[in-house]
Amino acid sequence: MALRLPRPHRFDAFVAAGGLLGGLLLWGIGLGTRRADDPIVLLDGRWPLLLPLAVMAGCEVLRRAAPRLALVTGTAALTLDTMTQGSVVTLIMFTDVVYAAVLYGTPASARRVPWVTGLLTVAATVVPFAVWRVPEALLIGVGVGVVSFAPASTGLIVRNHRDAAEAARLRAEQTALLAEMDRTQAVVAERARMARELHDMVANHLSAIAIHSTAALSLDDPATSREALSVVRENSVEGLAEMRRLIGILRDGSGDREPAAAPTLDGLDALVEGARANGLDVSLRADHADVPAPVELAAYRIVQESLTNALKHASPGRVSVALAQRDGVLDVRVSSPYGHRDGPRAPGSGSGLVGMRERAALLGGTFTAGPEGARWTVHAVLPVTGTAGTAEGDSA
Repeated sequence: MALRLPRPHRFDAFVAAGGLLGGLLLWGIGLGTRRADDPIVLLDGRWPLLLPLAVMAGCEVLRRAAPRLALVTGTAALTLDTMTQGSVVTLIMFTDVVYAAVLYGTPASARRVPWVTGLLTVAATVVPFAVWRVPEALLIGVGVGVVSFAPASTGLIVRNHRDAAEAARLRAEQTALLAEMDRTQAVVAERARMARELHDMVANHLSAIAIHSTAALSLDDPATSREALSVVRENSVEGLAEMRRLIGILRDGSGDREPAAAPTLDGLDALVEGARANGLDVSLRADHADVPAPVELAAYRIVQESLTNALKHASPGRVSVALAQRDGVLDVRVSSPYGHRDGPRAPGSGSGLVGMRERAALLGGTFTAGPEGARWTVHAVLPVTGTAGTAEGDSA
């Protein structure tokens, strides 16, 4: 299977071409790093130094695409160059190959190359001095350090800075992504809160309006029609007031309007009286002490929606509302007659049960709704401990 090398970077090709042209220029004017009579020169003449120069230029082409191959091949080319009169351009290109091997190579190469070049520098310093015992021998270690260890260390420093910058960029992107997710979740939660508020505040009044306006239209009795229209007007006014309260909640913080106080369990008597005025036979039994505001609001809304559903769907008979606080929970139970009817007295969307279930879930409670024998029972269990900091969002 043929070995396919990655495509070289354009900048690396320019570096290689510049190095090759520079080396040819110095070769043309006869400038080398060693004299022809130097004992280390094993290959006489000026032509042999062109081979390591050309090989090193090829390594520069691969400095980014294949840094490990470029380093190994470049080391062999530099070794061959030491047997000739030498070229300073070959030496300079080798330092760049070492630098690129650390900067663009694998993390393992980035760790090993500085260690290896450091050990070579130490060995090139200690061994010649121990053999020849002359200070000039230390210059060999200096040369090896400049050619190998210095570019390797520089590449490691640049790589560490680059990795730190990349990690900071990724952290910034993750932070921005998390912030966007939080914002999206907050918007969804706020939309759900507004949907619950709109449904709970206005639906019961509109249901009463629909029922009594139907009665006024279907009965040819002026007294009954007048009574029904009075109820329609009363619920229209109350629904308008509730709608204004919702607008106040939406404008809260803008300085335009302060929202009205959220309903509490103290308002259950008025809520039941309103249901009775709409034609329901309702009994109320409430046994509770002080409970957190989110629990009060959720319980009030559950009772309110249950009475609205009873007004629209229940069979004739008594509707019972019972609240009891026990064992750290507030037990809310609304029961209404359940049986065959021709159809609801007012249209419904089914979102009321969804809203009640959401309110209970937000507080960590439970919610059930369904027939129990001949009655339809709505039952919610709301914890009253550990909910002081629960932000249902509807207590605004």
